[in-house]
Amino acid sequence: MSHEHVSYLELLARGAATEAYDRPVLLARASGAGPEALAGLEEAKQLALRVRAELEGRRRREAELSALFATAHDLAGLRDLDAVLRAIVQRARSLLGTEVAYLSLNDPAAGDTYMRVTEGSVSARFQQLRLGMGEGLGGLVAQTARPYVTDDYFDDARFQHTRTIDTAVRDEGLVAILGVPLSLGSQVIGVLFAADRRARVFEREQVALLGSFAAHAAVAIDTANLLAETRSALAELERANDIIREHSAVIERASEVHDRLSELVLRGGGVHDVAEAVSEVLGGTVEFTETTAGAARRAGGHAVRDGDDWVAAVSAGGEHLGALVLRGRPGLDPVDLRTLERAALVTSLLLLARRTAGEAEQRVRGELLDDLLDAPDRDRRLLRERAARLRTDSAAPHVVLAAGIDRAGPADGTEPQGRESADRQRLWSAASHLAATRSGLASARDGGTVLLLPLRPGEDAAELARQAARHLGGALREPVTVGASAPVRAPLDHPDQVAGAYQEARRCLDALRLLHRTGEGAAAEDLGFLGLLLADGRDIGGFVERTIGQVVAYDGRRGTDLVRTLDAYFASGMSPARTKDDLHVHVNTVAQRLERVGRLLGPDWQSPARALEIQLALRLHALSSAVSRD
Repeated sequence: MSHEHVSYLELLARGAATEAYDRPVLLARASGAGPEALAGLEEAKQLALRVRAELEGRRRREAELSALFATAHDLAGLRDLDAVLRAIVQRARSLLGTEVAYLSLNDPAAGDTYMRVTEGSVSARFQQLRLGMGEGLGGLVAQTARPYVTDDYFDDARFQHTRTIDTAVRDEGLVAILGVPLSLGSQVIGVLFAADRRARVFEREQVALLGSFAAHAAVAIDTANLLAETRSALAELERANDIIREHSAVIERASEVHDRLSELVLRGGGVHDVAEAVSEVLGGTVEFTETTAGAARRAGGHAVRDGDDWVAAVSAGGEHLGALVLRGRPGLDPVDLRTLERAALVTSLLLLARRTAGEAEQRVRGELLDDLLDAPDRDRRLLRERAARLRTDSAAPHVVLAAGIDRAGPADGTEPQGRESADRQRLWSAASHLAATRSGLASARDGGTVLLLPLRPGEDAAELARQAARHLGGALREPVTVGASAPVRAPLDHPDQVAGAYQEARRCLDALRLLHRTGEGAAAEDLGFLGLLLADGRDIGGFVERTIGQVVAYDGRRGTDLVRTLDAYFASGMSPARTKDDLHVHVNTVAQRLERVGRLLGPDWQSPARALEIQLALRLHALSSAVSRD
């Protein structure tokens, strides 16, 4: 295997950006490689890019699966319709990261639509809103049975604005709104919305995901109605024991598959595990196939007959992902049909969830760190729960790191905007990978990246900064400078300290750049007197110890007077002759003491920079000694 082909494997291993895959071809062309070699490299590059795309897709799907676990856990113990709908709306809001989510249902008797569940709403007017059929964005969704999204509600003329609706939306402060239909077959029974109070573009995967939740909500409503009808029938047919037992068995089977699917998803099962579980419950053979019959596609989420088989399409937001095929059960009652359809819904959520796994986890880690920096007054219990889901070690002391790419720019000091944006993205990607492997957090911030990493046993902030600079610089193949804060004890218990630690790390990063130490990592303790000024903790004792600690300790052990000699030496303008007069000793004694100081502090102790720090340490030592005597 050639060196260039190995380079593609290395790029895949470290999750490099797409642009990096052009480098081996460019290097080969620059070294004079022939057309056949270049063609081979180009083919390897395309293959590597396809593998990279597949890996990214899998990471996205894993993140969606993580969100699905939480959804299944919330729904596992729910039986009444209101609780189910509240859980669906809450999960949709959390998963899409919107400020508000709500669900409206049609009221055929009144001929209008009303708000059934809202999450994140602060306006009583909005929560009590009733709309006429066909009005507003929801009316357009209900009319066309298709998702609609608007980046700016009040500037969108595609749907019918009314004074009542616009007043309620303005009162809530909504700007960007996404609505997807709740459909039972060809009938739209309501609309599920996700909305933000700022302009926002909803991505195709998010539209598909909300569509899946809407389908889940529609099935929950249909199931609740079916259960209500069943209870009514049981009350009326109380004497018909055989019918009651038969119907109870069907309901029990539906409950069993619901619980089994929930347990399966929570423990990390896959699509084929779902098929196996449903096979056992329904008494047939269920298989997942990536092809979908046309009749199943047109059935709008319902299972359809295909000869002696039953087929339920697996789809998300209009995208057909495959189908569940039940064989060996030509006759199915309505509840068993709903069971097969629910299994298809769970399958679609599993497939969609795993597609966006890696990207969503990075985003969640960044959002948690942003909350620690920007909103330290958040509920600490919720912060700890979010950290636990990301498997971070919240009890360990952590260090805040500020990282930035440093390279020689153009002569005028400017950098092309596209290059700067790409650098930030590359740095954030590498930092997110480092945070994930270290059980920490990372976020893009202030033109660079901020990390919150736990300290391992025997590790200090300065060493962690140096490791991060080496790791990030190696991943990006460019100098990355990293400034570190002093350790923060249990940051989730003291979130108010994280923002201050970030500022200290930023000051340390700026100091490294001013000292022309780009590509290095350091904490304030590495920067001597400058570090004492930069650090929030003002570790005076540590500064004195690092600067003249060996001289003080020597005096303590030997009963010598080196500290006093040093003080007199600097006070006399570094003149041995005047020093011996102040101390009333022979000049040779002064010379011998200064020689001992040199062996303890190093040969450069009289250089201007070291001399300044030593004099400051002498003053601080004298001050602390006087305070302790008092």
